[in-house]
Amino acid sequence: MGSRASQAEQFGLSPRPGERWTRFATRIANAFGLVLVLVVAIYVLGSLSSYRGWSGVALAVVTVTCVVVALVSADAGRRTVAVSTSAGVVAVVLALISAIGGNSAPSGVAALIQALLLVVAAAKVLGTVVTEHEVGFRTILGAISVYLILGLLFSFAYAAIDRLQPGAFFDQKTQTGDFVFFSFTTLTTTGYGNLIPGGQPGRMLSGLEMLVGQIFLVTLIAGLVSLWRPGSRRRD
Repeated sequence: MGSRASQAEQFGLSPRPGERWTRFATRIANAFGLVLVLVVAIYVLGSLSSYRGWSGVALAVVTVTCVVVALVSADAGRRTVAVSTSAGVVAVVLALISAIGGNSAPSGVAALIQALLLVVAAAKVLGTVVTEHEVGFRTILGAISVYLILGLLFSFAYAAIDRLQPGAFFDQKTQTGDFVFFSFTTLTTTGYGNLIPGGQPGRMLSGLEMLVGQIFLVTLIAGLVSLWRPGSRRRD
């Protein structure tokens, strides 16, 4: 118990003497912990929903919330946060229109907007991670969040293609959660082969996702973990 308490203090995960809870909550959010929780929530919702209907609306709301929290935690500029929030509102409205009217085109545009927003969030968090002077818990959480965001943004891109192109994205019969499943098996180059894009641009994007996933793991995650020294981290 004592060692866990000391680790929590090193990582800044325990309140400091006399610190207000609002200040403590802000520090936790800035450590990308909340971002990671929201990313996992998107993964779960995406695995259980079809990116359309009312579940698509809920997915859009959580995704936009995650993007805004990620941008704020990464100290993005006010204009970036404002523009991203406005674009997120548009995505939610389009998802609502699709849920009410039953048209797949608005949900496709909403998925495309969410993919672009996740690109912006991943870029901002990654920029913060690589410019950190010291590798710590915040850095590791940020890098993991970026890796998971990559898998999610490609899943939104695949869903957008499926909704907007004339034919289906996959050649095979699909079920709920296949976009997320395919995206993460592609990102990690697991390659079960049970789902295959029916044509372009799906095959091009899936090939790009394989390259991005491998490069990210080899160059960033492995490098950060090798440099992480929890015991030598300086106190604020």
